[in-house]
Amino acid sequence: MLKLILRFLKLFVIFFFGITIIWVLLYRFINPPVTLLMIERGFERKSDGKDWKIDKQWVNFDEISDPMKRAAVAAEDQRFLDHFGFDFKAMEKAIDKNSHSHKLIGGSTISQQTAKNVFLWPGRSYVRKAFEAYFTVLEELFWSKKRIMEVYLNEIEMGDGVYGVEAAAQTYYHKDAKDLDKHEAAAIASIFPDPLKWSPTNPSSYVHHRQYLILKNMRRLGPLDF
Repeated sequence: MLKLILRFLKLFVIFFFGITIIWVLLYRFINPPVTLLMIERGFERKSDGKDWKIDKQWVNFDEISDPMKRAAVAAEDQRFLDHFGFDFKAMEKAIDKNSHSHKLIGGSTISQQTAKNVFLWPGRSYVRKAFEAYFTVLEELFWSKKRIMEVYLNEIEMGDGVYGVEAAAQTYYHKDAKDLDKHEAAAIASIFPDPLKWSPTNPSSYVHHRQYLILKNMRRLGPLDF
């Protein structure tokens, strides 16, 4: 009986690693069609009496304005091009700040957020965090930084039923993502932490201050070599 259980576990482990590695490799070349968060948000809208809405238009990396890429890095992960998926200094800073504040902040990198958005279910748990770390490693192994940024900016939630930078650019500024200037890009990046509550075109004083800090960080970043 023990041998049977061990054999089953061995087959399960081989199957799990095989499927997940193939999945990540496929998304290196194939654009993710939908995420579990998009589906969950769609059902939330239906339960609130709204229409089903997933406004998402994929654009290639070169069709996204340079200010938008810079704004994302400045807002979410300033060491994006230098780390291997994890920014331990940012994690330590977040843990220290969270221990003294009721307002929690995250230390997740763009790579981690991409893994969470594309491969996992919404929510918070240690199990989900472990899977997030696993998929982050696979992304960094099999994808380029350019691909991670491309997927990130096309899949991230940017409003109620709005996903990705092209849909956000059209919704908020009635223009293509490739035409976003630095102020518009910083405004969009300023709502990343809570896109259902905040708006780039009707910002609260807090969101407006975030935009100011993102613009300041964009100037300090220097060239981004993807």
